[in-house]
Amino acid sequence: MNSLQLWLAVLGGVVLAALLAHSAWQTRRAGGVRRSSPAPAQPHQPPREPSFDDPMAPAGEADGIAARMAADSGSGVPGESQRIDPVIHLPVRRPIYSPRVDALIDGIANLALEGNVSGETVLLHLPPSRRAGGKPFTIEGRHSLTGEWELPVLNTWYSELQAGVQLANRLGPINEIEFSEFVQIVQAFADAVGATPDFPDMLDVVARGRELDTFASAHDAQLAMRLRSRGAAWPVAVVAVHAARHGFVHGVTAGRLVLPASIDGAPPMLALQFDPQAAMADDPKDAQVSELTLMFDVPQTPAYEEPFNAWCAAGQALAITLDAQVFDDQGQLLQPAAFPQIAEELATLYAKLAERDLAAGTLAARRLFS
Repeated sequence: MNSLQLWLAVLGGVVLAALLAHSAWQTRRAGGVRRSSPAPAQPHQPPREPSFDDPMAPAGEADGIAARMAADSGSGVPGESQRIDPVIHLPVRRPIYSPRVDALIDGIANLALEGNVSGETVLLHLPPSRRAGGKPFTIEGRHSLTGEWELPVLNTWYSELQAGVQLANRLGPINEIEFSEFVQIVQAFADAVGATPDFPDMLDVVARGRELDTFASAHDAQLAMRLRSRGAAWPVAVVAVHAARHGFVHGVTAGRLVLPASIDGAPPMLALQFDPQAAMADDPKDAQVSELTLMFDVPQTPAYEEPFNAWCAAGQALAITLDAQVFDDQGQLLQPAAFPQIAEELATLYAKLAERDLAAGTLAARRLFS
């Protein structure tokens, strides 16, 4: 090795040593900075599943939130749930279950199985549309371990199946054509999963549907309050702002604001409707309305939620802030003295629905009056 090579080797070693020393110094410096401001020790907290039902809260409030969640997952009758969250001062939203087969309003076909069938098989062969004409139907399975009826899910085995078609809704009672379509659809499903169906008598189902429809027609109620401007038309944006102050939010369709129910998945308590063309207009001159309709669908909300009081209060507040006159759905001026009479009639209606096990706000009532 000549002197030049030796000199280059020494120089390379010096540079490498300098780089290693600089790297070590940077590491110690960064570690020192991190250690100089250690994070305060946190008590161990068990993992929690995130929820949309409660706001984020400090650890000290976790027990209170858990208590509210437990209280509000009850049966949903007066006195068994706390309606107002003390933290955010808004109605607590409770979960609601999917429609289930109910002998009160469904014609039920039993589907016998020779052995257990998997949820995967059931889901694979479910009909693409669960409607027979204008009547919805539901397919359930009996859990092989618990014996409970439930909507089919994965990783579960079922010992029996059943299908229930709704006997009546606001379109009218089930007829022979709809029942025949139900039989054809369920028969094809039963053949696919290896089940033997036992269908109810068509004449009996149709007769029950007509009787149920007669009762529903006599005990259905949808209250409408029309607010008409005393002067100039209201910009849609102004209507939305005033309605939002009373809890209304935009609905799924244009020209519709809704007051959400306190139960997740339940229909809205109230709906404020106006011209959808005005709601979608780009020109501010066209985005104006002179009439609003405040709707209250009586069978859809439990009486203990006091939807009638909410309807009256919202209508009065909007009439004052928007300077509007109040009319009924027949176009007659709605006088304040009429509201107590309406309340009495509603109390009678609620009682008759409850006597038939179709209390307002129950799943059966919501399905029947839809």
